[in-house]
Amino acid sequence: MQKESLEERLRNHPALRARLEALLDMVEDESGQFERADDAEEFLISQLRSLGQEVLQEWATNEQLQVEQHWDKRPGVARKQKKDSSGTPPSAR
Repeated sequence: MQKESLEERLRNHPALRARLEALLDMVEDESGQFERADDAEEFLISQLRSLGQEVLQEWATNEQLQVEQHWDKRPGVARKQKKDSSGTPPSAR
């Protein structure tokens, strides 16, 4: 099975795509937004922190879905059913 192209994969992750586009905009700097290296560095650090958070969030969401799917496929596992029991009945004295 062949992997999708990077562009196709990024379509499934719009937040990640936007963050990478912001980084590319910084590199190309057509607007002249970054006149000093300090400004570019500050922007880059901010973008990389946000990128890291977004990547970890998407990874965690994906992992949770995989775990749920794994357990949903197993027979005899009921995750979402309400218990029928109202507890242990009181003993007669």
